[in-house]
Amino acid sequence: MSGLVVVGADGSASSLAAVGTAAREAALRGAGLRIVHAFLWPAMHVPLGPSGLGPPEGGLRHAAQRVVAEAVERARSVAPEVDVTHAVVTGEPLTVLEAQSRAAELVVVGSRGMGGFIGLLLGSTAVHLAAHGQCPVMVVREQPAAGGPVLLGVDGSPAGADAVDFAFAEAALRGAGLLVLHAWTPWHTPVPPPPQDPAMPYAGEPGELARTEERLVAEAIAGRRETHPGVEVRTRAVRGGTRETLIEASRTAQLLVVGARGRGGFAGLVLGSVSQALLHHAHCPIAVVRGSAAGR
Repeated sequence: MSGLVVVGADGSASSLAAVGTAAREAALRGAGLRIVHAFLWPAMHVPLGPSGLGPPEGGLRHAAQRVVAEAVERARSVAPEVDVTHAVVTGEPLTVLEAQSRAAELVVVGSRGMGGFIGLLLGSTAVHLAAHGQCPVMVVREQPAAGGPVLLGVDGSPAGADAVDFAFAEAALRGAGLLVLHAWTPWHTPVPPPPQDPAMPYAGEPGELARTEERLVAEAIAGRRETHPGVEVRTRAVRGGTRETLIEASRTAQLLVVGARGRGGFAGLVLGSVSQALLHHAHCPIAVVRGSAAGR
């Protein structure tokens, strides 16, 4: 842990909501907050100062400074006890925030920014950071349910182990319960090996598949209850689609935590289809945690 939460600010309503959430996250952690505005225009070689025909406080550079000042004011109004720093960094948002994530324990962004197109549910910056950020990335969508649990989606893959650790730590920080949810269908479970004796039936006994999936949940969180004894944990293995199940459960959660890729991911992909669907449709903030093996 570096003791630093980073949040991207671009002047949009979505980014201001992210700033407020980031301030609360920094307060929970006893961490500092760094507000970053990516200033693209110098690379475009356009005039940055005020126009000779306009007011002296005009121009792109002053506009960037106003964005940061508004974000700082929002952060301090939400969490006055947090140490807030700010920076205007030359570069495009994807590159700037990915670089900032290397020194942070958490990066927070809004679901859409000033560059979003009408009809799009999620901005490219949020998707890119969730796939490439060097620390957990929290995307702020709808306001979380007050008093709801931290919701953790698991599938038993090794890549999800860091997400499990993060979810337990978040529940402990918030004094919240943790709901560990695994959704499965017969079509997406690993195929069992054939029996050694050809005379034995290949199909399992009735109910065996459901029991196997329940064991998967228990194995996914093994040992974490002991490290976080104060966290009240509930587990559920639900027969159904992963996307639909987690999206519905997020309605009553204060935070949804998932890994970047699960056991159905293809080699070379850094963000799985389930994670992408949740980023677009979850009803609460969502934290995407890349596994250590993904290059963090």
